[in-house]
Amino acid sequence: MPEQADDGHVLEFRLPDLGEGLADGDLVSWAVAVGDRVELNQTIAEVETAKAVVALPSPFSGIVVELLAQPGDTVPVGAPLIRVRNDLEVAPPPTADSVTRNDVLVGYGPEAESTSRRRKAAPAAMAASTPSTHRAAATPAARKLAKELGIDLWYVAGSGPEGAVTVEDVRSAVPVTTPRTPARNGEAAPVPHTRVTDTDGGLIEPTAREERTPISGVRKRTAAAMQASSRTIPQASTFVTVDCTASMELLDHLRTTKSFEDLTLTPLALVAKATLAAIAEHPAINAAWDEANQEIVTKHYVNLGIAVAAERGLLVPNLKEAQTLSLRELCREISWSAETARSGNATPADLRGGTFTITNVGVFGVDSGVPLVNPGEAAILCLGSIRKRPWVFRDELAVRWVTTLGLSFDHRMIDGELGARFLATTAGFLEDPLTLLSRV
Repeated sequence: MPEQADDGHVLEFRLPDLGEGLADGDLVSWAVAVGDRVELNQTIAEVETAKAVVALPSPFSGIVVELLAQPGDTVPVGAPLIRVRNDLEVAPPPTADSVTRNDVLVGYGPEAESTSRRRKAAPAAMAASTPSTHRAAATPAARKLAKELGIDLWYVAGSGPEGAVTVEDVRSAVPVTTPRTPARNGEAAPVPHTRVTDTDGGLIEPTAREERTPISGVRKRTAAAMQASSRTIPQASTFVTVDCTASMELLDHLRTTKSFEDLTLTPLALVAKATLAAIAEHPAINAAWDEANQEIVTKHYVNLGIAVAAERGLLVPNLKEAQTLSLRELCREISWSAETARSGNATPADLRGGTFTITNVGVFGVDSGVPLVNPGEAAILCLGSIRKRPWVFRDELAVRWVTTLGLSFDHRMIDGELGARFLATTAGFLEDPLTLLSRV
């Protein structure tokens, strides 16, 4: 939203409302510097909101006069970001209704089509912005304190503007083992420096002993969601161990067929199909708690979330209307969503509106887990590793493919009986996948 500044030819661009229902965003990086010339719709910055990185276009052309925020800052919607000396060409401010994937905000999908919601191709991966490894200057007070303590600022990670080292950065880099001396004249007392050595007597740099990472972006959003989950949702969990040998044999067979020759068919796709079939039999598991209206909202559609461990943190894109998808379509959509999330191209729309989630800890060799329910949902299914194990089959000891399923659920909406029945139904489909034939 451009606004006229005091100078009649200088316009100020404020962080727009990106249509995500968020109050702020984290500035990831600038694509321009003071003195640069920018063109209309040229990308000027990247902002991280709702677990998606969005490229902001300039609504006007001209010369950059001032950058009003630093990378890492949390900027409220409506706060000024940049001032540009204008060349009179001004575009309307970007809005949620006007953005498109190609010409305004990177990371937002095209307008919904009336007849098809399928993705035709995965978008090209956005070039990742990597911070410079150059050490920024320190504040005068930090330099003075570092000199007193004998610390080389090169080894201190800065948390100030543009990575500048602050007094607090210097203090946090030093292990304190003796009491501070009293402050004089209102100034902070210097922190005593302790030289730490290893077993061979060699000097260990203090900053090598710990690292501080700003809480921002995906980590900040994930932390807020998990805090809300643990504080507001009374959660319970239940588990079942499943002989899924028949499912593994079915997958081996399907991989040899023409229908799946161009796809990577994994057990997760079949588990997703079994989960959707179980939700159809137990629709109350696919619900949300409406605190304001004191209502339980049962949803007769499934936006199936698939937890993805991306470089930027945990992302949970969801497959819209997943109950309508065949096994082949589920396989394709799961692969597409995971690849898009890992490449940084997941849009806010991909990440919003989930109704039920599956997390696959088995890919890390873990047998099971107790995941937290996503706020706005009623349950989350945890898939453990699938291994060959000793198992009693038809009254004889045999080696079978076995896994453990775990279900965490909101006990306000879901009683133990419903949670157990849902999990048992899901396990039954995996033990005898031929019962899914009518749903594939």
